[in-house]
Amino acid sequence: MDAIATDGLTVSDQALLDLLRHLEQAGYAFVTPTPATHATVGLRRAASEADALRDVFGWSRPFSRDLLEPGLMQLAETAGVVRHAPEGLRLAIRVSTVDGRLHLHSAPTRDEDAVFLGPDSYRYVRFIRQALGGSPNLRTALDIGVGAGVGALTLAALSPSACVVASDVNHRALRLTRLNSLHGGLPLDLVHCSGLPERPDGFDVIAANPPYIAGKGKRTYRDGGDQLGAALALDWVREGVRRLTPGGRFLLYTGSAIVAGHDAVREALQVIADEGGLHLTYEEIDPDVFGGTLRQEAYREVERIAAVGAVLTAP
Repeated sequence: MDAIATDGLTVSDQALLDLLRHLEQAGYAFVTPTPATHATVGLRRAASEADALRDVFGWSRPFSRDLLEPGLMQLAETAGVVRHAPEGLRLAIRVSTVDGRLHLHSAPTRDEDAVFLGPDSYRYVRFIRQALGGSPNLRTALDIGVGAGVGALTLAALSPSACVVASDVNHRALRLTRLNSLHGGLPLDLVHCSGLPERPDGFDVIAANPPYIAGKGKRTYRDGGDQLGAALALDWVREGVRRLTPGGRFLLYTGSAIVAGHDAVREALQVIADEGGLHLTYEEIDPDVFGGTLRQEAYREVERIAAVGAVLTAP
């Protein structure tokens, strides 16, 4: 693809890009754990000079103004991401390393438009890489519900000549994905929409890591709808397989609520595959994720939530 256009960047956008550049030059790296681990470790202490960058930009610990060097503090303030809290200053964003690239995403929050990145993101990237192999020859690819952009950027890195479309209903997600794309030097075609974008041509690959928790939170990155969180994923698959080119693949990473040993997601995907003449491969990537969710009333019959990966290949 052509070089990424930087038209329309705001002062805040440019400050965030400069911040990413500064962190990369400083050798910054951070792996984002589960929210429970993040909360436990984050409460152990305040930010310290010994590990200031990871404390502030990774662990979201409170910090004092003089902890960061003046230039970096100025960039954070220009970007509008500094928040005042009783215990000190905090940032509204985090920066995490995925697939060797830095990604902006939301700090821990309950905001409806939070931009998620966490352990599912790492499993999703690994799943895409394993499903597609080393250097797939793609012309067009789509990542639905792009979030912070980890899937779309992986597709772009695997097939640099492909047109990779990244869609999301969340404007904040598209903004951060654009900045992550610019920083990584991997062009993306960003589309604001719910579900699949309207495009006349099909896609060689469609990838999706949809929300899969059935809950009351109304957070777009978590709420997977009915069927114990599976409804959104299945809707995307039903629509998406009709948009594949011959031999194209739909890569689905999601969660399946297992009830009495029964995997309803796998069975529903097999029905979709049989009806459309597609080939389905399916695996459990992690047998037990989001265990705390089982305390919710909606999950009273669920014995575990499995992270699963499915590939549906068009004839």
